Amino acid sequence: MKLNFYRAGMSLYRSLAGAFFSLGGLGILKRKYKGDISERTGHVENIPENPVWVHAVSVGEVQSASSLIRRIKSRSTYPCIISTVTPTGREMAQKLLAGTVDRIIYSPFDARKFVASSLDAIKPAIYITMETELWPEILSELRARNIPAFLANGRLSDKSFHRLKRTRYFWAGVLDCLTKLMVRFEDDKEKFLALGVPENKITVTGDCKVDTLLDRRKNTSPDAWSWLKNGKSPLFTAGSTHPGEDEAVISAFRTVRRKFPGARLAIVPRHPERALMTVAAALPYDDVHAELLSQVEGRKGGADIVVVDRIGVLFGLYAASDAVFVGGSLVQKGGQNPFEPALFGLPAIHGPSMTDFPDTERMDSMGAAVCVHNDSELARAWEECLDPANVKRALKNCNAYFATLGGAAKKTWAEIEAAIR
Repeated sequence: MKLNFYRAGMSLYRSLAGAFFSLGGLGILKRKYKGDISERTGHVENIPENPVWVHAVSVGEVQSASSLIRRIKSRSTYPCIISTVTPTGREMAQKLLAGTVDRIIYSPFDARKFVASSLDAIKPAIYITMETELWPEILSELRARNIPAFLANGRLSDKSFHRLKRTRYFWAGVLDCLTKLMVRFEDDKEKFLALGVPENKITVTGDCKVDTLLDRRKNTSPDAWSWLKNGKSPLFTAGSTHPGEDEAVISAFRTVRRKFPGARLAIVPRHPERALMTVAAALPYDDVHAELLSQVEGRKGGADIVVVDRIGVLFGLYAASDAVFVGGSLVQKGGQNPFEPALFGLPAIHGPSMTDFPDTERMDSMGAAVCVHNDSELARAWEECLDPANVKRALKNCNAYFATLGGAAKKTWAEIEAAIR
């Protein structure tokens, strides 16, 4: 019965994809991706012979993939390519993997002819997809061609899990196309088991993103953002904020400034195109002035609040900060990465919605993260971060937490090597 559901589901999926493209869908996508869709339609060139193909949809997944790719390149003779979906993902791949990966491409649209064309051109020895990227057509075609396919750093948010569970017989067939699934935590494993994946196909390896972040920390200096600080006054950073959080962050900052009048705040919206809206959130207040980073960069003095309108700077800002807030968590978005600030000894202060990062509860229990529910609790947590005794305690707690992690990339590649022998 499950096999029939999968076959019927694939037939419907292909029919819908075919209808979309036959009714002008390609023109829509061409406008969305600003014209150049050659790689997305399967026209791929200059690929090394029989590579490992790693697919990472966007920025976060590329960060997870980079430590795994470095492991592959240092422990095997395979060439390696990485594909992304978003331009920001491609930009991050160029930033983290230039000189390491053999080729950076865009992933094909998940329609039969585009997938087939891409696979004909690439001829991968191994396919690895990161985190939650489960495209039925490419996984089906990989299995038909006997190309081993793996899920690395696998995770499922509660929202994604419940969505897939409604059609679990179909997704059980899609997941069966994978040779093995390497997932971050036990919570992720339980969700994949509930979708019908056999237990012997799942291994908990930890989070590859931690390995990448540990590598990045070595090469990140807070000095790059020294111009943003107002002497010895504290710098607060709110990272990856979503709509509905800017007002709470600004309110908390205004509270803290009563005690630390020289303090400054950097807000990094999850989507840079929202930067002007974030600036606007501060307009009703006479006691704080907000400007875009592009307007003030490199200029000492000026804005009390700097709103970042480009990508790739959050990690460095965390390194320079005295206290932080991790966005996507005061609203129902599942949270953003709490590991990044904790790497610099800063407790990852976050809201109650952190379902995308289930290990946050353990971070809370170890003092490497702090949960708040509103602007007043955030202000109080920020003030506590500035207490000298708490600074030392937080650094100790964060280091103790990361001592329990690491090595996920090594474990993941070991599992893949064992599966293909």
